Amino acid sequence: MRVDVAPRRRLEPDARREQILSVAVRLFGERGWADVSTTDVARAAGVARGLINHYFGTKKDLYLAVIRVMLTVPPDTIGRLPDGDLTFRAAAIVDWFIDVVSQHSRSWLAAISAGGMSGDPDVDRVIDEAIDVAADSVLVAVGYPAPDAALHAMARSYVGLACSTAREWLERGVLTRPQVHNLLSATLLTMVRKVFPAAG
Repeated sequence: MRVDVAPRRRLEPDARREQILSVAVRLFGERGWADVSTTDVARAAGVARGLINHYFGTKKDLYLAVIRVMLTVPPDTIGRLPDGDLTFRAAAIVDWFIDVVSQHSRSWLAAISAGGMSGDPDVDRVIDEAIDVAADSVLVAVGYPAPDAALHAMARSYVGLACSTAREWLERGVLTRPQVHNLLSATLLTMVRKVFPAAG
């Protein structure tokens, strides 16, 4: 398969790393783990293949970085949500999630399904860590910044529902965006109002 070659240009190390990662996100999303080589990524990024190894290590290390960046909620996300009551905050975090997964749908779907690396312990660990971060972010957004183990487990279950619902929409085309939003926001509100208070 033909890979477009980007022109080479000088970048600072952090910018170069982000550029390589962005290219890897796109390629792995389009073609999957097995059909992308580090040479493909280097060519598309307009860099020497040695730079891939320098910044990321092996192809697997690069792929783990791709999964991590596609699935992990950035630390400042909750702080950037608009102020408002619980209903507004729940709708805002659901909107954020829907926007992210739809904007990068192919790459997100490849990451959440492990893109041909399902069952690999390192891949499973990265996905599990991302679910933990997402669960904590949901809890902070709805007013539970210091959850106990039961609340955290419930939030992880909600993240699982969100991912499954997004796949029904993006992968299978069964649900519409408004249906996804309604399901996820109504479920989150019900959990916060009726389930979380009883957890303790």
